Amino acid sequence: METQAHMGRNSLIDRLAAQVRSKSFAISLLKKRGDLTPSGELTAKGRKRNAMTAEERAIDRASKKSGRAASEYTYDPTTNRATLK
Repeated sequence: METQAHMGRNSLIDRLAAQVRSKSFAISLLKKRGDLTPSGELTAKGRKRNAMTAEERAIDRASKKSGRAASEYTYDPTTNRATLK
C-alpha cells in the first residue's frame, strides 16, 4: 500500500479512495459491497465498518476468510494486511 493516510475510525470512504485513487470509484465499490445505499448513505454494515480502524478491518477480513479467531492475527500497517501471529 502506498498510503498511510486515513488509518483511524470514521474514514472508510477516504481510506478506500486513497487506496484506489478515485473517490467516485471508491463510492461505487462501497455501494456494490453493500456498505453504501444507492443514494450514498452508509448502511448498517457500512456504519459498522466505518467505526473500525484500518487495523480492525484488516483483522476482520482475515478472520472471516479463514474462520480463525481475530486474536490469532497481527496487523502490518505498511501492507494493510493481517497475518497469523
